[in-house]
Amino acid sequence: MRHLKLLALLLPTLLAACASTPDAPAGPADFTPVATTPAPHARLYADCIGQAAANGTYGRAHDPDTEIVQFTCTGGPARAFYDALAARSAEVASEVVANGRIFRSTNRIIANLLGADHCSTDGAGDYRCSLSFNAGEFLRPQ
Repeated sequence: MRHLKLLALLLPTLLAACASTPDAPAGPADFTPVATTPAPHARLYADCIGQAAANGTYGRAHDPDTEIVQFTCTGGPARAFYDALAARSAEVASEVVANGRIFRSTNRIIANLLGADHCSTDGAGDYRCSLSFNAGEFLRPQ
């Protein structure tokens, strides 16, 4: 009888734990290539990352939970990206003046720039963008 009372007390907790567990895949993983669609702003990313790769202006950025390859571009690709962010920055209130620069980001900056795609200008022709690629633990030094 004591076991039934204990089971009655524990059953709601056990059921709640089961309900919050992610569903396991029903079968083997699907390795079908993911379909893509045209995205006009993708070219801005490609141009910036291409310049950063060519110039070696990329590196690891991290905190205890995040591993990112950060690509930094300047000049024409950065200005094009900065200009394209005008509407998005207005929409999400992500244009900010800080450290003598005007920053625009794809999403609002909450704590810091880690993982945030953003561009900035000094207002005198110096444009810079930093784009983040979430690489995960593979990026950690051995």
